[in-house]
Amino acid sequence: MHVAIILLIVTIGTVLFHVLSPWWMAPIASNWHFIDTTIILTFWITGLVFIAILLFMAYCAVRYRHREGRRAAYEPENKKLEIWLTAGTSLGVVALLTPGLFAWSQFNTPPDDALEVEVLGEQWSWSFRHPGEDGALGMASTHRINSGNPFGLDPDDSAGQDDILIHGNELYVLADQPVKFLLRSKDVIHNFKVPQFRAKLDMVPGMVTSFWVVPTRVGEYDILCAELCGVGHYAMRGRIVVVEDEDEYIAWLQTHQTFADSMEPAEPTEPVELEDQLVAEGQRLAEERGCLACHSLDGRAGVGPTWKGLFESTVALVDGSTVVADEDYLKESILEPSAKVTEGFQPIMPAFDFSDEQLDAVIAYIKTLE
Repeated sequence: MHVAIILLIVTIGTVLFHVLSPWWMAPIASNWHFIDTTIILTFWITGLVFIAILLFMAYCAVRYRHREGRRAAYEPENKKLEIWLTAGTSLGVVALLTPGLFAWSQFNTPPDDALEVEVLGEQWSWSFRHPGEDGALGMASTHRINSGNPFGLDPDDSAGQDDILIHGNELYVLADQPVKFLLRSKDVIHNFKVPQFRAKLDMVPGMVTSFWVVPTRVGEYDILCAELCGVGHYAMRGRIVVVEDEDEYIAWLQTHQTFADSMEPAEPTEPVELEDQLVAEGQRLAEERGCLACHSLDGRAGVGPTWKGLFESTVALVDGSTVVADEDYLKESILEPSAKVTEGFQPIMPAFDFSDEQLDAVIAYIKTLE
């Protein structure tokens, strides 16, 4: 009898916890309604089955409890019961899957006025591409990606000339504006996830996946990679900022270059300012390309060697030799990380396709970390 009482307490406690606990999510994006409906239906179906099983177990514990002189009946087969169980299970599976199919269809069918924004993932950082004044994104291809064209845009496509390139982990969007996210990966499988939107999707190299939302609440929300993508996976974070002031949104867009501007040669600068600009550019590249996910700046051991005091230090290698961390060594370590592996670390760093100017900038930044 005590087993039946415990099962009844568990049943009642589960229902009370579900009803009384304040776990329901706030509607931050307008397409939450069909996702919420799917989840709620799933809770109802699984919850009712869970309660029915517990109550059945409690009934059996009482109905078939041990009694002197009573023996259990052996019944190896019961075709009628098997048919009912099979039919009931099949109906339950259909009831669970059907709402999800409708939700998936809506998840992938954006409204006609949705703004397309490209999300580009790479180990271990995010980049974004907004359409320019023409409202259309230009053609992009993986084989065109290089240090001067990190998005792989087609220089001959007029639609891409005014595309706005955001090299960083922060993305602004307008409240109540439908946004379709086009997801691409440069290296391995990533997953673009915004937990507060309750939306996520894999980013597969060589493919473009997509989903859409309509942000309805102003605020800042986390961007996470929800697919293990390497040793720096934990640091692959970003931020979506939802604003309702269109002027603020436009002002943020204007702080970034268009594709056409990025292809123009940089204007000459004063020699006195050049070093400071190199250091600032190197810091930006280190942050945006995920270098700091593995290399600390304060001397602490990480996935890779710390950058603090690295320049012109003596580095012990896995083959027993040593090398001075001069500019040549640092350039080689960035372009061919497996050529000289530091003792105590694994050869897991991906090769970077930095240009000569980008290499100079990153090394200028490393020099300042004494």
